[in-house]
Amino acid sequence: MMHIRWGGEDLCLLAEKAVLWKRRRTLLIADPHFGKAAAFRDAGIPVPGGMTRTDLGRLDRLIGQTEVRRLVILGDFLHARAGRSLEVTAALADWRRRHSGVEVLLVRGNHDIHAGDPPQEWRITVAGEPLADPPFLFCHEPAGRRGGLVMGGHVHPAVVLEGPGGEWLRAPCFCFGADRAVVPAFGSFTGCKAIRPGPGERVFVVGEGEVVEAAVGR
Repeated sequence: MMHIRWGGEDLCLLAEKAVLWKRRRTLLIADPHFGKAAAFRDAGIPVPGGMTRTDLGRLDRLIGQTEVRRLVILGDFLHARAGRSLEVTAALADWRRRHSGVEVLLVRGNHDIHAGDPPQEWRITVAGEPLADPPFLFCHEPAGRRGGLVMGGHVHPAVVLEGPGGEWLRAPCFCFGADRAVVPAFGSFTGCKAIRPGPGERVFVVGEGEVVEAAVGR
């Protein structure tokens, strides 16, 4: 867990690739892409099953440990319409029932547009971007947004770390600038894209059970 202050607010960057906004008792995640593996299998691409339940288990533990009252999903809750299999929808419905006392907000992402909104009985409030919650503007695609402190996902950010022997590792990361923050993808079957942090941007690398600040782009 890494504690930072941004926009006058205390935030915790969690190794589970989530952000805890303490004052508002809010957990923020981006890009879970639930049902992605099911969509691949529907297309005839053999990939292992059970990823949705694994990721929901991580989310269960996070909600229990942080005791939040609200979950904000920064887009791409569902990966594709083809991924809405009976197994995936049953797992998501069970998860929602387990946390019926938690308010869930979804900022609609590009994959959500094609996958369709969650069923009404899941009681997930869907909003277009940006979703204003001062001092923040919650988005899916943070690029080009103005008028506040923008927090989003979409990019699946990562940094490439080089070792002394020439080896390298691509690791997911959080990236915080003066007025924009990008959150790593929560989903375990999403991949990631290496970013080049700009001047003054802080990069926090997600490792095994910890988050550390890296001297990248300084």
